Amino acid sequence: MRHHILLLAAVCATLFAQRPGTQPFTTNWRQNPESVANVSFLLDAPAGKHGFVRASGGHLVNPDGSRFRIWGMNITAAATMPSREDAPIVAAHLARLGINCVRFHFLDRTAPNGLVDSTRNDTRVLDPKQLDRFDFFVSELKQRGIYSDLNLNVGRTYKPGDGVRDHELIGFAKALTYFDERLLELQREYARQLLTHRNPYTGAEYRNEPAVALVELVNENSLVESWFSNHLLGRAAQKNPGTWTDIPPSYEAALTDKYHAWLKAKDLPPVPRLRPAEFAAAAPERFQREAEFYMELERNYFRDMGAFLKKELGVKALLAGTSDHNHGASGYPLLSSTAQLDVVDGHVYWQHPNIKRDPATGRSTGFDITNTPMVNDPLHSTVVELSRSAVAGKPYIVSEVNHPFPAEHAAEGIPILAAYAALQDWDGIFWYTFEHKDTAQWKDVQPGHFEFRTDPVKLAQVTAGALLFLRADVKPAQKTVLRSYTPQQIRESIRMQRPERPYFTPGFPLATPLRHATRIESFNAPGKPAAIEDSAGDLIASDTGELSWQRSAGKDGLVSVDTPRSQALIGFVKANAKSTANLSAKTDSDHCAITLSAVDGRTIAQSARLLLTTGSRVENTDMRWNEKHTSLLDWGKPPTRIEPVTGFVTLSNLDAASAVKVTRLDGAGSPLAAAVPATKTEQGWQIKVGQPATVWYAIEVVRAQP
Repeated sequence: MRHHILLLAAVCATLFAQRPGTQPFTTNWRQNPESVANVSFLLDAPAGKHGFVRASGGHLVNPDGSRFRIWGMNITAAATMPSREDAPIVAAHLARLGINCVRFHFLDRTAPNGLVDSTRNDTRVLDPKQLDRFDFFVSELKQRGIYSDLNLNVGRTYKPGDGVRDHELIGFAKALTYFDERLLELQREYARQLLTHRNPYTGAEYRNEPAVALVELVNENSLVESWFSNHLLGRAAQKNPGTWTDIPPSYEAALTDKYHAWLKAKDLPPVPRLRPAEFAAAAPERFQREAEFYMELERNYFRDMGAFLKKELGVKALLAGTSDHNHGASGYPLLSSTAQLDVVDGHVYWQHPNIKRDPATGRSTGFDITNTPMVNDPLHSTVVELSRSAVAGKPYIVSEVNHPFPAEHAAEGIPILAAYAALQDWDGIFWYTFEHKDTAQWKDVQPGHFEFRTDPVKLAQVTAGALLFLRADVKPAQKTVLRSYTPQQIRESIRMQRPERPYFTPGFPLATPLRHATRIESFNAPGKPAAIEDSAGDLIASDTGELSWQRSAGKDGLVSVDTPRSQALIGFVKANAKSTANLSAKTDSDHCAITLSAVDGRTIAQSARLLLTTGSRVENTDMRWNEKHTSLLDWGKPPTRIEPVTGFVTLSNLDAASAVKVTRLDGAGSPLAAAVPATKTEQGWQIKVGQPATVWYAIEVVRAQP
């Protein structure tokens, strides 16, 4: 028996042990060296020096009409207010990565995690010390060419002094923010306090600050979604219930009263509100009538709050309502309302962790993830999911996106989305999130699912992505596929079944957004039949010829990016003999992402300075998976480790190159001492990568003098 126990222990130790071949490799945000990995030259400092970013022709533009693209990063909670000493360093670090806009998220929490004074019995006063730290950080960002996106209602939780009914039962008050008069009043009060506040370091009130590019009204919040998600039942009786929760009985009664009054105004008799279990059997007239009621409340909210911000407060920044974020259900009811404002927004996460919670406390007790590669499932990729939300004539941004840690294929996320966002001609991407904690608590370990700061692969890819996206290295699609919906179609889409996801447009080929641009033309017109090629075939190529997505029966997928200035091989590189004009690879790593960027603005063939990134898995020291690799038994400890991409990368067709000098970079982007040999072969310049470990390389191409 003892022998069996020892044998089992040995098997478990082998099963859950640290992945062999990983090596310590940490980022360093305090060092911002001048190197090929510093792309702060992409930013036009100071932010707003020419005036306000505006919307024109369906895109974000500078005051002179030229395109303005956002390569952004979320910063969350306590991290939004770094110390006076650290704020300039963080700002410089973000600029070095090519970040030109910061989305400030969860500002409406109490100190030290937000701007709200934590010493009071209400949430109606901003903390002067927190506000000063925030002001200084905004000014430091502005000096370096980094704009701000201010989020208003995100995570505010109410106290007795707020005069909010059942404040302890409503959590973030999602859905209730749309119709409860007291909550509406408090939203306007908070917006006035923040946006009329004068930043002493910039000299401008936030409503008049040209370095504020966007103001967002609410975050991932929808009354319609609460309806179809069973959150309007009126059964909440638990304190501190968290983010998405059922509403308390008093609010359910108030909402029902509003519905009956709305029906009466249309000379219709009162009927009970439908529950999701009743949707399928409900008559079309009854179902659509109730859907129309919720949609009208949402539409009126965005109209009225937008008018308050623009006309009463005089906010000059562009407004976004909230994001289309639930791709397992239709987003068109919400989009038809948010499209009233200046900018349309989307959120998505590839296999967002399913957080388990203690029913009594609401606290996290663990998580599950599917942990499969996106590159093998192109039709449900982040690209396809996000593409459904873009509206013709409106700038489109993605204000939250990530391949959350500890997903083992996360290296595919940034380069794929950067390339296809450029193909779709979107206006901005904000990665979620740089950090949650105060700088004093930052360690060289991945602390949660979403932090970018400690992920060396993602930060290297953010740098390469800035070059690709801000320069528009990938050309916009040659064709834009438009689609329209009637109001009846929009309402009926609510009760479509999950297999219709994410487009909820029967017959629409999901490969289309990987070939062409897509936009919603109208929310109030008959749908147009479109002659669109179907999704058959293993290779899905963009109509520009620059992007291709190879899929083979759901395995060994590979995305290639082939443009003059940015190229990439992403996915199962080892199993695919794919090359681009200047890049090929033979790797030992099964799944990885390799990008090659010209840093000096020339083509790769003519460039003198190139940036090569090689990314695979990232983990913490002593991190342990469960048997199925769907959750962690132990998050591990510092330092962060990488599985280096090993093998050979070949650079070909480098015009008149007489020598290629390759330098490994450390976690700050500084050169490391040991040179990396580059050998001239018939195919090109062959570079041995991965030993010693790194995620990026500076390459100098030397050319013979004519």
